[in-house]
Amino acid sequence: MRQRILVSALGVGALAVAGLTVQLPGAVAAPSTTTGKHVAKVCSAAAMPHTAVCHAVKLVNDQGVTPAATAPPSTGLTPAGLRDAYKLNGLSASGRTVAIVDAYGYPSLERDLGVYRSQFGLSACTVANGCLRIINQSGGTSLPRFNAGWAGEQALDVDAVSAAAPDAKILVVQANSASFADLGAAVVTASQQPGVVAISNSYGGGDASDATYGTYYNHPGIAITASTGDDGYQGGSYPASSSYVTAVGGTSLVAAGNTRGWSETVWSGAGSGCSTYNTALAAAASAGTGCAKRAMADVSAAADPGKGGMAIYYPTTKTSSTWAQFGGTSEAAPIIAAVYALSGRTAGYPNALPYANTGALFDVTSGSNGTCPTTQWCNAQPGWDGPTGLGTPNGAAAF
Repeated sequence: MRQRILVSALGVGALAVAGLTVQLPGAVAAPSTTTGKHVAKVCSAAAMPHTAVCHAVKLVNDQGVTPAATAPPSTGLTPAGLRDAYKLNGLSASGRTVAIVDAYGYPSLERDLGVYRSQFGLSACTVANGCLRIINQSGGTSLPRFNAGWAGEQALDVDAVSAAAPDAKILVVQANSASFADLGAAVVTASQQPGVVAISNSYGGGDASDATYGTYYNHPGIAITASTGDDGYQGGSYPASSSYVTAVGGTSLVAAGNTRGWSETVWSGAGSGCSTYNTALAAAASAGTGCAKRAMADVSAAADPGKGGMAIYYPTTKTSSTWAQFGGTSEAAPIIAAVYALSGRTAGYPNALPYANTGALFDVTSGSNGTCPTTQWCNAQPGWDGPTGLGTPNGAAAF
C-alpha cells in the first residue's frame, strides 16, 4: 500500500493569541510570559503530499512582524539559562559533530551564527576553524536557493545546538526542497560524514510508514532526533513516528524558586500520538504508553515560544537578519541532539537509552496538549506521557 505524507493545513501563523495566550488547534492554551506578542509560523504550510513543514514558530508584534532589533529580546532563553535548566554545565562534546538537516539555502548562516555566538560569549564556530560545515544533500558545496522560512528554521537549529553544547561541531546539510525524498537524502548524507554522532530533524508531516521512508532514518550508532510537531495531540507525525528516531516533544520552561531553579509543564502545542504504521519501541514496553504501535514523544525540551523560547539571530531576507524569540518543537529537537553529543553514547539505536535511564530525567507531570481518548496521550503524568515523553534532560546521563 502506498503511504502518503500528509501535512496539516493548520498553520500556527493563523492562530489567535489573545492577551498572553498561545492558542493551538487541538491543544489547551498555554500562557506566555511576553505581552503584546503573537505566535507566527516560520515556514509556510506544505501544499503537496510527501512534503514536510518545519516546526519553528516565533513571536511577532500586533502587525504580525518582527521589528528589527540590535539586541536579543530580554525574555528569550539564553545559552546560560538553557544549560542551567538542563544541568549541562561542565559537559563537553569533545569534538563530536551534530548534524542539522533542513531544506533550502541560507547564504548568511555563518555570519548570523557568528553574531549569536559572539553575543553570548561562545567561542567562534566558523568554516575556517573547522567547527562549521555547510553542504548540500549530495555532500557538495553548491547550495540550494534561499527560502526565508526554512532559513529561519536553520538559524534556530544551529543556535540551539550552540547553546546546549557550545564546543560541538556543527554540520548543516541543506536539502534541495522540503520533499521527504530530498530531506531523506540529506539525512543519509549527514550520516556518512566523519564525526557525526547526532542528526537533528526539525520538521514533519502526517504519520507514515518506515516501510516507505525508514531507510532514510535507519542509522544505528547515530542519534536521529525529530520534532513531534506544534499542533498538540494530532496522532503520529513522521519522522518522529519512525521507530528509528528519538521523538522530541515540547515543554514550557520558566525560572522558579525551587531546588532546580526551573519548572516545566507541557507546552500546549507539543505534538503527540500513536503511529498507525510503525513498530513500538522494544525499550518502551514497560513505559505504559497505551499505544499498540510506536508512541511519541520519547523525551522533550523547551518549545513554548513565550515560556522558554530562545533568543536567536535569524534572517528576514537573503541579506538582512535580526533578533527574535523562537520556539516550537523545532527548538527541542536540536537541544536533544546536542545532549546526545555531550553524552557520546550513541551505540545501537540511541532512542532506547532514555527508557533505561529515567532517573536521569526531569519528569514533567502537569499540563495538557489537547483532548485524547487515552489520558496519557495528551496529559502529563508521572512517568511517560505523550507531550513530554519520559521528561527532559537532567545532565546527559539519560542519553
